[in-house]
Amino acid sequence: MISTSNFHHSVAPLYPIIYIKMKKLIILFPVLSFALFTSCNQKKEEKVEMSKYTVTNPVIKDTVFTKEYIAQIQSVQNVEIRAQEKGYLETLHVDEGQSVKSGQLLFSIMPKLYEADYLKAKADARMTEIEYQNVKTLSDKNIVSKSELAMARAKVDEANAELSLAQTHLSFTKIKAPFDGTIDRIQFKKGSLIDDGTVLTKISNNKEIYAYFNMSEVEYLDYKTRNKSDINNQAGLLLSNGTKHNHQGYIETIESEFDNNTGNIAFRAKFPNPELLLKNGETGKVQLVVPIKNALLIPQKSTFEIQDKIFVYVVDKDNVVKSRNIVVKQRLPNVYIIQSGLVSTDKILVDGIQAVKEDEKIIPKFITSDKILNSLELIKQ
Repeated sequence: MISTSNFHHSVAPLYPIIYIKMKKLIILFPVLSFALFTSCNQKKEEKVEMSKYTVTNPVIKDTVFTKEYIAQIQSVQNVEIRAQEKGYLETLHVDEGQSVKSGQLLFSIMPKLYEADYLKAKADARMTEIEYQNVKTLSDKNIVSKSELAMARAKVDEANAELSLAQTHLSFTKIKAPFDGTIDRIQFKKGSLIDDGTVLTKISNNKEIYAYFNMSEVEYLDYKTRNKSDINNQAGLLLSNGTKHNHQGYIETIESEFDNNTGNIAFRAKFPNPELLLKNGETGKVQLVVPIKNALLIPQKSTFEIQDKIFVYVVDKDNVVKSRNIVVKQRLPNVYIIQSGLVSTDKILVDGIQAVKEDEKIIPKFITSDKILNSLELIKQ
């Protein structure tokens, strides 16, 4: 039998141990609870913070955009210089790439044969003139008839015509510049035998240039049906290296009919080129400023693409985001002109496009479109 004193002696030491363990549990429990509570609050706060997104609405504005058309550049004057007589190329008076003046001597073809023909024709003309004077003297004395005098006069005219022809052939041995310009590549060297009609070189007048470009039927009709006050014939020219031509041009003419194969019609713009920077055969892009009335605009950053289609997130009356496909009419710097899919009263998500999900409820922070668009590089009229 165990005595009471022994029982107390054996059990009493257990109390401090149990007490201490319970005390530790009592102390640790509030700390653990506080940590869990704090963590839940942080996650809740983070979730609320991530659900706040900027929202705006499309805006209607008058604006303009720059339309570019691939253009072929040609000199105002660009012609082939051909030999008009057969012979040896005796002298080259110019070099390739040289600037020349109108009437300047370019090439000489050996003229000996043509000089001889000219001298013979000159002698024949002189001889027929003498014969005419003799017949005229006799006619004045009524020794010969008037018809014989007329025949003598005709022979003089014929001889003078032969002389003029021989003189023209001789002049063709001296090939001159038809206008101020620049010499292209010279195809033959000194001593080459040239046939009449042979192309010797080309000459270009590049002080002004033409830029030919094509418009579709729809673009042509839009261009022609704008209000008279809105039609702006001025044009810019973007060069192939991306720099802009220093001089403004203007649309000068439109061809009379559409190309049946392409459905396009050709336009011609004319540009000053005093520095002679542009050459015949270059390419570039003609830039036309096109005005648009009452354009519906949204920031490009509010859109996303799926399989070549453009979408926005529209926020409904319950602040739930829904994706919507839109059709873009024109791209401006940082801005889209909308053709269909949105109206000015819609609310669209501006940021957080990659973070939100379909049918997610958000806390919208509305910012006016004017404030957003004014911060972008929007072209204003």
